Amino acid sequence: MPDTDAGGFQERFFTSSDGLRLYARDYPPDQAATAGWLPVICLPGLTRNARDFHPLALLLSRDMTAPRRVIALDSRGRGNSAWDDNKANYNLAVEAGDVIAACAALGIERAIFIGTSRGGLILHLIAAKRPDLLEAVILNDIGPVLEAEGLALIRDYLNSGRKPADWSEAVDLLKENHGASFTALAEEDWREMALALYRDISGRPIADFDPAIAEALKSIDFSQPLPDLWGQFESLSRLPLMLIRGENTSLLSQESAGEMARRHSGLIRHTAEGQGHAPLLHLDNIPTAIRTFLATCR
Repeated sequence: MPDTDAGGFQERFFTSSDGLRLYARDYPPDQAATAGWLPVICLPGLTRNARDFHPLALLLSRDMTAPRRVIALDSRGRGNSAWDDNKANYNLAVEAGDVIAACAALGIERAIFIGTSRGGLILHLIAAKRPDLLEAVILNDIGPVLEAEGLALIRDYLNSGRKPADWSEAVDLLKENHGASFTALAEEDWREMALALYRDISGRPIADFDPAIAEALKSIDFSQPLPDLWGQFESLSRLPLMLIRGENTSLLSQESAGEMARRHSGLIRHTAEGQGHAPLLHLDNIPTAIRTFLATCR
């Protein structure tokens, strides 16, 4: 089944502050065409990787009006980035440091960032720690408050122990886990999701992340309130900010999205219809909404 389009990007490797080899996809359009336009850096979700952003990255880097350089990162322990022997390093603070290291290695002094789920949480920390890196931010189905129900669902399906025997079964498993909340997806979309999540090992799909990342979710005590990031969210208040929320998401409540809008009066909100957590950003009218937002940023 695997036939991913390897065109349109350069593979880049760099080293974290603690010596781990990390990976990024770099989508560089014509330099003359992108003069004056800041790059876009994409940060994936908890167990996801740069492949999630491939269709969107091609759209943005090949835009006829304002093409931008797009960089999509693999967090440590995911995709083509090395797994960490110290599993405690799979945390937001360390991964925020990795993003800062990526910017330094790739010569990025300032950028527009797109953060899906955990990637958006990382951006909360970067906004507080290194605000000079951020020109604008797009949060994909994430905010300062995580709903316990949604996080428990993620914990359960990531730790279910079910492993697909082939690519057809991988697609079926994704439909079983997410079909009810992703009603907008066509067959090709499910296939693309499988190709992004799994790596082909001798013809068999293998989840492309360190299992310790999913294992760590088992230690969360859901009888206690989850910590929030409202303090860090305040650091985003000076920036152009867009929130994309899945219509059927269970991780980001309407109440939290409303409070985000109250605290950030300029927040641009977009609903990904027929999608759950986290929306695929290249579907339907989402790219148009992202392009419109980017047009307000240099």
